[in-house]
Formats: sequence, structure tokens, C-alpha cells
Amino acid sequence: MNPQKTYTVTFLILLLLVVLLFLVNVSLGSVSIPFSDIFNSFFADASQYTNKEYIIQNYRLPKALTAILVGSGLGISGLLMQTLFRNPLAGPFVLGITSGASLGVALVIMGSSVIGGVFTAVLISKWSLVIAASLGSFIVLLTVLIVSSKVRDTMAILIIGLMFGSITSAIVSVLSYFSSAEELQQYIFWGFGSLGDLQWNELAVFASIYAIGLLFSIASIKALNTLLLGENYAKSLGLDIKKSRLIIIIATSLLAGTITAFAGPIAFIGLAIPHITRLVFNTANHKILIPAVFLFGAIIMLICDSIAQLPTSDYTLPINAITSLIGAPVVIWLLIRKRKMVF
Repeated sequence: MNPQKTYTVTFLILLLLVVLLFLVNVSLGSVSIPFSDIFNSFFADASQYTNKEYIIQNYRLPKALTAILVGSGLGISGLLMQTLFRNPLAGPFVLGITSGASLGVALVIMGSSVIGGVFTAVLISKWSLVIAASLGSFIVLLTVLIVSSKVRDTMAILIIGLMFGSITSAIVSVLSYFSSAEELQQYIFWGFGSLGDLQWNELAVFASIYAIGLLFSIASIKALNTLLLGENYAKSLGLDIKKSRLIIIIATSLLAGTITAFAGPIAFIGLAIPHITRLVFNTANHKILIPAVFLFGAIIMLICDSIAQLPTSDYTLPINAITSLIGAPVVIWLLIRKRKMVF
């Protein structure tokens, strides 16, 4: 079969899987909801919602959409970092973005006891954690951008990002040492990651910033393909390395930083999804890889979230644990089966 036709068929299958898994994800939970009720809820009058329709519209749909945004966003940002640094172990958080977000949240949760009293309750709210995580990510991003404008070697930026991660982790450790058990527990729960905490207004803000990051990623496709040939060869083809590198870093930061701010730090997806996609599609062309990673990221995250919510149970497992437990063996199996990686 013609490679183009093969890609088209594969994309259609993946798209159908996303739709099916989306419906399955919405239907599963402590209360099982039939597909027919899900479709009916789209046309129901908001003022006359039944309990099931209320659950679907206000909890299940936002959570399923969040899963798609988180999975696809982390997958794409991981792909950008692996190509930029030409390192298969690079993920979306190598620039220290997650560490910066974690530090911002740690300062709010574990540093708020310094103020105490009424101010603690005011500080520790959903939006305050989102703002703190965003500011932490932005400060680290700004520092990395300043450094990247002065450093020619791309690998040096990777090392600097890892060093920023170490510094922020050390500060978080010091804060943890002096914090109460309640504060530590709240910070740990934030670190588990969560897809089900967003309301429609929060999801709208999340999706808007995500869309900007996605547009930057799409705009980088030509540069990403050229960088695969090596920086020296890319320069000889007329590619502005500094400008391209800046756009890729901004795209990754917008995607990974926003996801961390709204859903917490979620492991594995950004590292593994690009590898799974390359192995399935057997190509290094980012014009194919970016939409494919989008779909694979959405599929894997919807599966992980469906498992994490333990259907028919009132318990929900940490999404971080599920993404690693389910995803890591899949990648190992694929690598053993293929015996080589397309990169």
C-alpha cells in the first residue's frame, strides 16, 4: 500500500479510537452512564438537568477534555524537546519548567504557614495554585530564554535546565522539612496530578493557552525537520538556529507549563508518546509526527484516566501512578519488538 494511504488509514483509526475512548471515559466512574444518556445530555435543557446529565456536563466532559489536552500537549512538547536536543531521553520538563511550577506551588502551600491565620485559607485555593505554578514556570522559562540567547550550544541549555531543576528541588526539600504534616500531604496530593478538578471556565483558560502553544509547535515543523540533519547542516540551509530554538522552547513551555499549572506534574507521557508514535509510523517527518503524537497522547491519557477512576468504585487512583505503570511496559515491549528506534 502507498505510504500516504497507510498514514491516512492509520490516522482515521486513531481518530475513531479517540472518539470511542472519549465516550468510554465519560461513561465510566462511580456511576456507570450509558452512551445514549451521554448523547441526550448534549440536547438537554440546563435548567432541567437530571443527576446523570449534571454529572456528565459538569464533571465527566471537562475531565475527558482535560485528558485529551494533557496527553496531546505533553506528547507534543516531549517530541519538540527530543528533536531539539537530539536526545531520546529528553522530555517536556528538561528545561526545569515542572520544577519551577512545583516550587511556586510549594511556596504557596508550605510557605503560607509563615503568614498563617485567615490568609492561609485565602492563599491556598485552586486559582492561587494555578497562578503560583504558572509564575514558577514563567520565571524558570524567562531565565532559560535569557541563557539560551547567550549560549550557542544546545546541549548546554539542556544541562542548565537540569541544574535549575536541581536548585528548585532543593528549595522544595527545605520547605518540606519545616512544613506541617497537613501541608506536606496537600503538596503530595498536588504532585499526584489530577484531571478532574477543572470547571468549564478554568478549562477555557487552559485550552486558550494550550492552543497558542500548539500553534507555535505547528509553526516549528520545518525547523524541526531541518534540525534532524544537525545544527551545522541546518545553518548551511539557511535556518536561523537561535530563532527556531526560541520558538520551540516557547512552544514547549506554554504546553508543559500550562498543563502542570492546571493538572499537576504528570509523568511518562511526554517521554514515551513520541517513541511510541515513531515506532508505529516509522517516520521522522514532523508534519506526520505532530498530529500523530496528538492522537496517541490523547488515546493513552484517556485509557490511563479510565483505569485510574476505578469504574463502579468511589476511589480514584493517582493519574501519575497509572501513566507510569501502564505506559512504561508498553514502551519496553515496543522497543524489544522493533529492536531499533526511528530518530
